[in-house]
Amino acid sequence: MHQVSWPDFYFARHGETDWNRERRYQGSRDIPLNETGRRQADSNGPLLRFLLEESGSDPAKFKWYASPLSRASETMERMRAAFDVPLPEIIYDERLIEISFGKFEGLLHDEIAREREALAPGQRDATYWNFRPEGGENYQDVAERLLDFAQGLTHHSIIVAHGGVLRVLRHLVEGVARGEVLNWAPPQGVIAHFSAGRMTLHAAKKTW
Repeated sequence: MHQVSWPDFYFARHGETDWNRERRYQGSRDIPLNETGRRQADSNGPLLRFLLEESGSDPAKFKWYASPLSRASETMERMRAAFDVPLPEIIYDERLIEISFGKFEGLLHDEIAREREALAPGQRDATYWNFRPEGGENYQDVAERLLDFAQGLTHHSIIVAHGGVLRVLRHLVEGVARGEVLNWAPPQGVIAHFSAGRMTLHAAKKTW
């Protein structure tokens, strides 16, 4: 893997979708936010604004990155609506797209855990990092994408992407063990601040 010196940056997972609520694998499918997800995204905007104001940071000097999938792009747009200053254009980067689950996309977690070779979060060990379903990716593939993306990442960056991406970032930036991040449930309605190689989660007043 590439050697990366990770800068400080802010990261938000997109808001809830109907497939999230149903515990259904969505991966690279372009599934939209539901009403709860829109409220989560709306509440993340004032939270991000507060965090930047608290640190004395100018949001106009940040680079704003998002996955091009609509659940992430709409989350980003709703968060930015909380700011009353002109902001740079959003940079949509395909390297931030969620891990592809291939043939499992659209299936329920319980359905896969019962009948298929894939395992849902909570049932995985470190070897699952290299499990690649037919037509999909493994977490190492996502890590390579993110390490490439990191080559242009600066201290003044805000990213909106996906739960699988956040899992991999915790491993790459914090050094959290693969077995732990694979079974961690990345929350929605929060903002993660990566600083000095550590992640701090900040929750909006209500995560719906």
